[in-house]
Amino acid sequence: MPTDDQVEAKPRHRDPARTATAADTKSVTGAAQTGRGAAIEIDGSQGEGGGQILRTALALSMITGQPLHLRAIRAKRPKPGLMRQHLMCVQAAAQVSGAHISGAELGATELRFAPGPVRASAYEFAMASAGSCMLVLQTVLPALMLADAPSTLVLRGGTHNPMAPSFHFVRDAFAPLVQRLGAGLTLQLQRLGFYPAGGGEVTATITPAARLTPFDLTERGELQQGDALCLTPGLSGSIARRELTALGQAMGWGEDRLRFGEARQHEGPGNALIARLRYAHVTEVFVELGARNLSSEQVAGKLVQAIRAFQRRPGAAVGPHLADQLVLLQALAVWQAGRTGSQADAPHADVPQADVPQARFSCSEVTEHLRTNCVVIERFLPVRCTLTQGPVSRVTVRWAG
Repeated sequence: MPTDDQVEAKPRHRDPARTATAADTKSVTGAAQTGRGAAIEIDGSQGEGGGQILRTALALSMITGQPLHLRAIRAKRPKPGLMRQHLMCVQAAAQVSGAHISGAELGATELRFAPGPVRASAYEFAMASAGSCMLVLQTVLPALMLADAPSTLVLRGGTHNPMAPSFHFVRDAFAPLVQRLGAGLTLQLQRLGFYPAGGGEVTATITPAARLTPFDLTERGELQQGDALCLTPGLSGSIARRELTALGQAMGWGEDRLRFGEARQHEGPGNALIARLRYAHVTEVFVELGARNLSSEQVAGKLVQAIRAFQRRPGAAVGPHLADQLVLLQALAVWQAGRTGSQADAPHADVPQADVPQARFSCSEVTEHLRTNCVVIERFLPVRCTLTQGPVSRVTVRWAG
């Protein structure tokens, strides 16, 4: 059993007598062998200076086969360096790609990562704490989306964490956009996990795309449905009633749109109030986590503020958190569209720029996370991200090979 300061990453057995190996798995088309070319140098203190730089860099290193040298990891955080959930992301990426790594230890501020071919398989990634399952998924998903066989992940840890996408956000808002690109992501919640106890479990099935298709998402369309869910495992049911009542009154939602989470044994304690807005072209999910110093009405009030902020920008297709994650997927789709079939193994293959589709989407704001993600993307891929800040902000990703 790992201690509280340890993480565990291992492939699941397809057969009880066998462990998945490179011999019985398949790799990303065109991915390089370990040690291809000079390492891409990334300064982890740039921009937002947090864990997103690490996760994006690991994902792109796996996909392109280019080694990575990351310095000043999480330099702008109160506790710089690799924390448990960041170390889990590194170990998961190494497991999926057979990478050679150095510096993968708690507190490390420098990391070297040299990937091999990405292997589609069945994996288990488990943390003995409440580290975010969804951030681990975010790290390995892009590479496994480009593999030539499906993968199944069992992720254990936190499912609803502060400062991380929740299970419901990824399932209802993010996964449909993965499908629009041509890949598939199916998530099942086996067990809730809240900070600090963790103990959650999510199963993810990733169906790769032969080729990702970039798309435009410049309008959200008409609102078709709004509803809410309140999770309060291990807590009094009155908390959920008060939160849902306050949210329903503020949003004008009747009881048919307000749901209590299923009562499940041995979960929690924890509290998440979740609102889902289904538009014609996109679904946005807003999550507010309860805390000891917040009343139920205050939790609902904070969630309403986030919803209203998004609604005040009706021309924006997606909110800031979805924009942060969508830009990487769109960049990969544009990159693939810019590569010729005869040069599929070259990450910088040349084709006429006019013949390559671009990807565009609008968002409610351009965050520092989004800007920094674009900087890291451009270090690995021959694409250019243009960000236009305004009442409705716009992101355009173009081939630049």
